[in-house]
Amino acid sequence: MGGRILIALGGNAMTAPDGSAAPDDQHRAIGRAMTHVASLIRAGHEVMLTHGNGPQVGNILLKNQLTAHVVPPVPLDWCVAQTQGTIGTLIMNALEHALAPEPVRLATVVTRTLVDRADPAFLDPVKPIGRYFEEAEARRLEGHGQAWRRFERGWRRVVASPRPVEILDAAVAVTLMEAGYTVVAAGGGGVPVVRGADGELAGVEAVIDKDLAAAELARAVHATDLVIATDVPNAVVGFGTAAARPIEEITTDGLRALQAGGHFADGSMGPKVEAALRFAEEGGQAVITSLEHIGEALSGNIGTRVFRGAER
Repeated sequence: MGGRILIALGGNAMTAPDGSAAPDDQHRAIGRAMTHVASLIRAGHEVMLTHGNGPQVGNILLKNQLTAHVVPPVPLDWCVAQTQGTIGTLIMNALEHALAPEPVRLATVVTRTLVDRADPAFLDPVKPIGRYFEEAEARRLEGHGQAWRRFERGWRRVVASPRPVEILDAAVAVTLMEAGYTVVAAGGGGVPVVRGADGELAGVEAVIDKDLAAAELARAVHATDLVIATDVPNAVVGFGTAAARPIEEITTDGLRALQAGGHFADGSMGPKVEAALRFAEEGGQAVITSLEHIGEALSGNIGTRVFRGAER
């Protein structure tokens, strides 16, 4: 029997190459992704999946905007919960097909992630969500209490991206895994919630980074390996320069030093590197690689592999 592996699927695993999140594109992309996951399950690994949801939440937000005069818009935490159900269903259907005719137990857990109401991220919303708009539309929506910022391609809504404190429903996922289920959990980083003074949980307008939540989920479910699946085979030092080189096997100390040197952009590889570090610093193996290489990466033949301790 292999290890307990948590795979964090990036947006490229659930959309067309051009980023389209039309239903047919999502079906095809997830179907391709699950063929690689199925190979790990057949090899005897215990697998849990988590995923991003940026394009899908963006589509719901656009529907909110276009139909606000007909039905009340739903808050952002509701949007995340909706995408967990939709994407989880697509993943289960595709994985069942990829594993046929073998019997398989599959489950999706609608998962809440606790964040701190005092997290400084709430004072400075910087996470862009949804589509680009003209300034006039952004200014109109600012009048409804939303925060918007100008980017190179136009204006986008920005929300807080607080640090995940606890994956509240991780125990449910563990129970299902121990009963033989392959589980999808904490999609989109989890539904963001805060706990009030009376102990009651309430959703908040925030987006939790999927990779950072994956690191917290991997710790909570006692995973042996965290695989962060992206669209490149390795993290890279000096990306975009003539001195660029792939990172292969590296210690947490070595990767922290490269991180401090500014090698990983906040909007792309930065959160993936931080998630890998958080998990590996607690003793697990973290891997950053492309989806089609996850099996080879776990065998040590490709990918950026991060481990705690002295160089081997």
